[in-house]
Amino acid sequence: MNDPQNPALVGLQRSLAERVFNFSPGPAALPTEVLHQAAEEMLSWRGTGVSVMEMSHRSREFEGIHNEALADLRELLQVPKNFRILFLQGGAIGENGIVPLNLASRINAAKPKTDFVVTGTWSVKTEQEARRYSEVNIVASSQDQKWHKIPDVASWKLSDDAAYVHLCTNETIVGTEFQEIPDIGQTGTHDKGRIVVADASSHILSRPIDWSRVQVVYGGAQKNIGPAGVTIVIVREDLIGFAHPLCPSAFNWRLVAEYDSMYNTPPTYAIYIAGLVFKWLKAQGGVPAIEQRNIAKARALYDFLDQSDFYRNEIDPSCRSRMNVPFFLRDESRNEAFLTQARANGLVQLKGHKSVGGMRASIYNAMPLEGVTALIEFMREFERTAA
Repeated sequence: MNDPQNPALVGLQRSLAERVFNFSPGPAALPTEVLHQAAEEMLSWRGTGVSVMEMSHRSREFEGIHNEALADLRELLQVPKNFRILFLQGGAIGENGIVPLNLASRINAAKPKTDFVVTGTWSVKTEQEARRYSEVNIVASSQDQKWHKIPDVASWKLSDDAAYVHLCTNETIVGTEFQEIPDIGQTGTHDKGRIVVADASSHILSRPIDWSRVQVVYGGAQKNIGPAGVTIVIVREDLIGFAHPLCPSAFNWRLVAEYDSMYNTPPTYAIYIAGLVFKWLKAQGGVPAIEQRNIAKARALYDFLDQSDFYRNEIDPSCRSRMNVPFFLRDESRNEAFLTQARANGLVQLKGHKSVGGMRASIYNAMPLEGVTALIEFMREFERTAA
């Protein structure tokens, strides 16, 4: 591989030279080291002569990949022993229906109640889907504040008889994030207090999780873990076994747990890539270390936005997302010029969601500080030349 005329090496060097800073909200950037290793192992994984994409999910080789990924994820997030980690399909949108189908029946009622804190686009979608399976109570909503601030916990109107309370702990589109999971789980009429469910799709593995305050965490992989295709569900064991009779077998948490996420053919290649990302995270120093990098990246970008009259961020500083930073140009007629010049400078996928407009920089774990610095330098220069 040291031969400069080697076509594989030449191709790799060309591909690396073509890499840009990808601010996509998802599917999102992956660590270059992970992509490099996956490329090296594409045709033959560890000398087996087959790609992971070609392996039987029942094979000894894939069982090893699967079990290592589970163990590494448990270590990274310090998941307690009484929680199960499940690999499913369907994404977080699938879990919008799968969660109530697995949990709502805990409550012995014709139409059980579920509580929702609504803080943006994704929690709206989640509570709307849950209405098909339960009576939804809106505990709090920030819609009247244009989603710019998460409502104070003291104002929440929690039920005492809900099957669970649902939070979207990072709103990818509007750019708000719970800085910690609120301590609301120790009251309620059930044996072990309220059940808190968190959609952590777009910031899982970016910060530690306090497992004393949350009983179910789920997320699609395509933001911070790997390619689209695998969905992570981490659920306390005593909450498994309440699935509605009409819940599809492949999404019944009890069956998935009993079969060790192998009840149906799992998304094997997505699990493999996720496992490589977990190894990469461990090599970086784990979640505490990556959290400090994320704090530094977010602080640099927000500090720049706050001192500028040319750009603005509208989210209350108390709940700004470290992962997804929306911003607007003062003169929005310059939006297309901004995006065109950004692309020319190797900064891509900065257009904001169509429901919000403006710009958005998604700076997940795989985005290096150098990428954020390059974005800030470009923004500063664009502002200077537009003046």
